[in-house]
Amino acid sequence: MYIDTMSSIASTTTSPAEQTSWTTDEQRWSAVVRRDRAADNQFFYSVKTTGVYCRPSCAARQPRRENVAFHLTCAAAERAGFRACKRCKPEQASLLERQSALIAAACRTIETAEDEPDLDALAQSAGMSRYHFHRTFKAVTGLTPKAYAAAQRHRRVREELVRDKSVTAAIYDAGFNSNGRFYSNAARMLGMTPTEFRAGGANALIRFAVGECSLGAILVAATDIGVCAILLGDDPETLVRDLQDRFPSAQLRGADAQFEQVVATVVGFVEAPALGLNLQLHVRGTAFQQRVWQALSDIPAGSTATYTQIAQRLGQPKAVRAVAQACAANPVAVAIPCHRVVRNDGALSGYRWGVERKRALLEREEAK
Repeated sequence: MYIDTMSSIASTTTSPAEQTSWTTDEQRWSAVVRRDRAADNQFFYSVKTTGVYCRPSCAARQPRRENVAFHLTCAAAERAGFRACKRCKPEQASLLERQSALIAAACRTIETAEDEPDLDALAQSAGMSRYHFHRTFKAVTGLTPKAYAAAQRHRRVREELVRDKSVTAAIYDAGFNSNGRFYSNAARMLGMTPTEFRAGGANALIRFAVGECSLGAILVAATDIGVCAILLGDDPETLVRDLQDRFPSAQLRGADAQFEQVVATVVGFVEAPALGLNLQLHVRGTAFQQRVWQALSDIPAGSTATYTQIAQRLGQPKAVRAVAQACAANPVAVAIPCHRVVRNDGALSGYRWGVERKRALLEREEAK
C-alpha cells in the first residue's frame, strides 16, 4: 500500500465484544487484568488491602477481585480514603502524555525550521538521549524524525506550488537544497510532475470504472501509481461527478478491460470480505490523516475500534474529533476500512457512504 509518507503504527486490536467505554465493573476488571493502557484515565481502581488507587495499566501485582473498587476520577478515589500509587502515579500525567507533549514540541520545531533540525539538538531539547528520543518520536508519531521532516517538506512544496510560484522557487522555499534531490522524489510525492501539480493536476491521467455491487453503485479510480478513489453510492452519475470534483483538472478516462478486473476485485471483497483486499493505493493527506488511515488499515476484518481507541493508539488521546474527521476524509472506501470504527457505545455513525452500508460491511466481516 502507498500513502504519500508511509507510517507503520504498532497497535493492538480488540474484538467487537471487547471494544467498550468501560461502563461496567466487569469491563473495568477485564481491563485491569490485561493492564490495558487504552483504559488509562477512563477510570481508576482502588485496593482496600493496600489503601492505594492505580491506573488500569499499573504494573503492580494484580490484586484480588474482591478487594477492588472502581472510581471515575482521582478525586473520587481520594474522597473514598485512598492515596495515589507511587508506582503508576495516577494523579500525574501519564508517561505517554508527557512524552507526547515533548514530541509535539519537537514536531513544531521541525515544522517551522527552514532546514531539517539536527537529531541531537531535538533530543537535547526534549531532555532525552539521541536513541531514546528517536525511539519515542517514532512510537508517538509513527514516523522517524527524518521521515517527519520529509513529510513536512512535501507538504510545504505542495502548498508553494499552488501559490503560483515557479517550480524552482517552490522547491527552495520548501526546504530542498537542490533541484536534483527534489525531482528524485517528485513522482512519489505529488503523483505527477511538479508542473502538472501546479496546474491542478492538468494532464494527469486517472482511469476509472463504475460497477454494481449489493451495496449499490461503486466507482474505482486509479493513477499510474495506484488506486486513488473508491466511492459508494446509489447513482453512478453522482459518483462520476464526485470524482470530477476531486480531480477537476485531471484527464479522466474510462477504464479498459484490464482495469475492470480491479473493480471486480473490489466488488468481490465487498461481497465476501474473507477474500481479503490488497491494492496499491495512491492517496494524499496530511501527516495526521496518513497516520489515522494506517491505523485503520491495521484493524483486521471482523474487528472494530472506537474513535477514542484510535486516538489513544496514535498517542493523542484528545484528538478524537480529528480522528473522526480523518475517517470522513478517507477517499478509498473498504480499502482503508473506516467502516470498522464505531462510537464508544458501539453504535454506528459517521460513515460518509451511509450507515446502512457500514452495518452491512461489518455484518459480513463478522460472519466470515
